[in-house]
Amino acid sequence: METIKITVYIISHNYGNYLSDAIESVLSQTADDWELLIINDGSSDDTAEIMNLYKGDERIRLFHTDGIGLPSVCNLALKEARGQYLIRLDGDDIFNENILLVLGNYLDKHSDVAIVFPDYYLFDEFGEIYAETRRHKMADKNHIFDLPANGACTLMRKQVLEKIGGYREDLGVQDGFDVWSKVVNKHKCININLPLFYYRRHQNNLTNNSQHILAARRRIKMDSIIDQLCQYRPIIAVIPCRRNFDFTIDLWKQEIDGKSLLQMNIEKCINSKILDYIVVTSDSPEVNNVIGMFDDQRLLYVERKKEDTIRSKKLVSTIEKITEKLDPEYRGITIVSYIQTPFVITETLEEAISTMVMNKCDCAFGVEEIRDPLYERTPHGLLAINPHKGISTDFDAIYRESNTSLTTKSINFKTGSLTGSKVVNFIVSKEECFFINSHMNLEIARKMRGYKIGAMCSSSEGHQL
Repeated sequence: METIKITVYIISHNYGNYLSDAIESVLSQTADDWELLIINDGSSDDTAEIMNLYKGDERIRLFHTDGIGLPSVCNLALKEARGQYLIRLDGDDIFNENILLVLGNYLDKHSDVAIVFPDYYLFDEFGEIYAETRRHKMADKNHIFDLPANGACTLMRKQVLEKIGGYREDLGVQDGFDVWSKVVNKHKCININLPLFYYRRHQNNLTNNSQHILAARRRIKMDSIIDQLCQYRPIIAVIPCRRNFDFTIDLWKQEIDGKSLLQMNIEKCINSKILDYIVVTSDSPEVNNVIGMFDDQRLLYVERKKEDTIRSKKLVSTIEKITEKLDPEYRGITIVSYIQTPFVITETLEEAISTMVMNKCDCAFGVEEIRDPLYERTPHGLLAINPHKGISTDFDAIYRESNTSLTTKSINFKTGSLTGSKVVNFIVSKEECFFINSHMNLEIARKMRGYKIGAMCSSSEGHQL
């Protein structure tokens, strides 16, 4: 081959049922200046046999690895690539015949662009297309770069990948998000509004491993902004409590598994090393009994006026008084942690901070995506707010604020705003979104906590056996 512009690499881990379709979609490309690396990462199915059917093609090289995982395989492809551009295709997905021509020509003509990616179709294990995913033009209609490109259909400059050190291997997943977080604020990243990729969804997708992906994303976010936090000091966690106006007096005293809601909240805040202050604010001095259980100099009590605890009073008035004392220059960050969400973990609080800093926004809070149909009443009956259209964009999702945590720049309080004008979100697990606002929910939370602890004990005993 005289010239190779694009290196395509296909990864298969037990995707033998789909692998031929993926390979054929590369062989059918209208562009001809490409090479193909096919990598079998420890498959136990017929992946190796399928690969051997193509070993006679001089454009194709075959590799076998011993289950080293997606990021490590991506680094192998980066090392072996002869092309100046690199694109991944998973063994269960398919390229449109024009994807290399369109994306390759775009990078050829725009030397300042590091990453280019298309829209794509979603199709099932039987090959039936059931949806299309579109992205609004970045930096034109979409000014927040918080949604990374799909790692399996994105064309990147090999030189840029090498410069950032390739793919991070210690997390096992989220190769695309890791690269995105390192590139998006330093180079131009462009989306092409053509569906040039077919993304197969089935029960064996790595995408379905939500908890693993969530943990990896949090690590990537925090690692990407940890050196910037000095610009946002002090970082203040505020835990608001009140005596009245909840479904029970002194809700913060209610216990789950022997610990009060306030105690549980303080513990998860103390577990964070990036917080400078942890402030419990309440109109009841009794909270000092709980504060006194902890030996942490960051932990403070700030009196909250009774009139500031009524439901119609905005929380910002309470937080502003705290900020005036601890952050008089209004240069830091304030994070609100709610006692009513007992299943929120320390990493979620920290993700609120890293999400805001990473996206250079005024505020970030956790949300739950609403996938069930929602309706509003109209003069002629109910109208769906979020109808299934088959075609979705980055602006079509509907979210519910989870009240798990909210991070905001302290400077917002000077205008009386809790959030500022530029707000981003991050997805929180359904369990963490559980909110105690009734006696029934309190009892459910107690049972949930007991069940979780019991399951952990059973799991531990099982391993010992």
